[in-house]
Amino acid sequence: MSVVSLIFGIVSLVLCWFPGINWIALVLSILGIVFGAIGMSKAKKAGKGAGAATAGLVLSIIATVFGGIFFFACGGCAVCAAMFA
Repeated sequence: MSVVSLIFGIVSLVLCWFPGINWIALVLSILGIVFGAIGMSKAKKAGKGAGAATAGLVLSIIATVFGGIFFFACGGCAVCAAMFA
């Protein structure tokens, strides 16, 4: 789960910068947050390090914030452009 969260966090952080596909980043980042939380709890129960889960969780949260901002900003611009065109 930790590695999946890390991969989803990295991919979603890259995808959130592209206007047409940043909604995919939102979906992946939310999944990354879920898998990161699960990975951290499993690592805590097993007594192992949770570095990958923590990194995935942080990257996913950052990607969620940026992806949400860009999604709604670009969506708002598209609506305004369509209304006044």
